[in-house]
Amino acid sequence: MRSETMYRLSVLLCVSLMALAGCSNERLDRLETDAIILAFGDSLTAGVGSEEGYSYPEVLADLTQLNVISSGVPGEVSEQGAPRLAQELRRVRPDLLILLHGGNDILRNRPLTELKANLDAMIGMAQSRGAQVVLIAVPEKKLFSDAAPFYEELAEQHDLVLIDELLAELLRDPAMKSDAVHLNAAGYRALAEGVHAVLRDEGAL
Repeated sequence: MRSETMYRLSVLLCVSLMALAGCSNERLDRLETDAIILAFGDSLTAGVGSEEGYSYPEVLADLTQLNVISSGVPGEVSEQGAPRLAQELRRVRPDLLILLHGGNDILRNRPLTELKANLDAMIGMAQSRGAQVVLIAVPEKKLFSDAAPFYEELAEQHDLVLIDELLAELLRDPAMKSDAVHLNAAGYRALAEGVHAVLRDEGAL
């Protein structure tokens, strides 16, 4: 009788564990130790406003102990970024793309429909090459602004992990900024730590 009870408990435990696994909210595949992360963007990816070694991709590399390649071009708009990303995807062949782009389009009042279309193309390029994509939203151009809403629309459309309010919150904190639109070393570290936490929580690490 005892052995039958133990058997039933074992079966119940196995079913419960399978149910928990099936209910997991993790949306990213785990990255292997030799995985390549491509951090792509503009000056916020390049680390403008901090000294060399303090950009968010460099800090993220330390946190993850993975190969994080920084590909940020200050002043770049999305129309320029899309063809450059195509080249970078062929060159780097990343397992994961962290896309932080669009700030210069927003600052220069370029059409948001154009920016959204260019970001959509970038996401499609990466996914077509088998790379997972994490999207970081850029805030709108107004005082105390939140993330531009089309980032959430793109994330839903492509079923992406979206880091929506982190950058906006950092840019609202004077202690985290080097100027009106760039972070300082502390800000980039906070950005990297936020990205690291999301990658961990979503199953990539």
